[in-house]
Amino acid sequence: MTSVKDLLDLLVLEKVNDTQFIGHSKTVGSQNVFGGQVLAQAINAACRTIFNHRILHSMHAYFLEAGKLNVPITFNVSHVRDGGSFSVRRVTAQQNDSVIFILSASFHKKEEGYDHQIEMKSNLNQPEDLLSWTDILNQFGDYLPKTLKAFFEIPRPVEFKPTILVNPMERKDLPPFSDVWFKLKGNVKGLDLQTKQQILTYISDYNILVSALNPHASKAHWGNTQTASLDHSMWYFRDFDFDDWLLFSMESPNASNARGFARGNIFTRKGKLIASVAQEGLMRPLNK
Repeated sequence: MTSVKDLLDLLVLEKVNDTQFIGHSKTVGSQNVFGGQVLAQAINAACRTIFNHRILHSMHAYFLEAGKLNVPITFNVSHVRDGGSFSVRRVTAQQNDSVIFILSASFHKKEEGYDHQIEMKSNLNQPEDLLSWTDILNQFGDYLPKTLKAFFEIPRPVEFKPTILVNPMERKDLPPFSDVWFKLKGNVKGLDLQTKQQILTYISDYNILVSALNPHASKAHWGNTQTASLDHSMWYFRDFDFDDWLLFSMESPNASNARGFARGNIFTRKGKLIASVAQEGLMRPLNK
């Protein structure tokens, strides 16, 4: 995938009937299905059962089994509730006879109310002054570990620019924070809010566990640690556009029992808070 069009071709599911949809997978560098893909496809399925103009405001999901890249995924949507203000849908994702994923999503009618938000960090380098993953590959590819180089070589519809460039060969513990600018590739004009939320959900599973690995970087890295998303929650606050860089600002309050917890906020470049994310992931040291 190299553009937003390719991404939408992946996220927009094939309809079987009013509550069942089929999706396919593309690798992002792992042997298993990318969690962000399943999250976004499940949101696509849920949104296609909403006909009262209600807006997605939150979702909560669990990853139950690793998805197989070459097996279609069947998404089944249950109508849990359609109340006076909120609609709730439950989505299960299945491969063959195994349920690999479950998600609950809540939709809210548009209402006026109180409004406040936290401020975005003010001392971050701007994207124009930073190297992207593509730049890192082009400039330092010959010096990167093989697994990291192979990961960067996968074509993606999103460009990422971390605000701090970490040398993967320099083993030292880092603060439990990570800030990454990101921007879609291709034509982003004319996207409706539902579509933008699905794309944002896809992107939200990138980078977030980095902040949980950072405090252990002197001994832990992607090559000696088994990682996997265990659960994922997201709250959607405000409309936005993909026509400029967005910031995913992440932190990890805790790691214990072979699990790491991370949370983050997504801002526009002008500082508007558009979504918050929380995830717990497996961080199991491998004995080699």
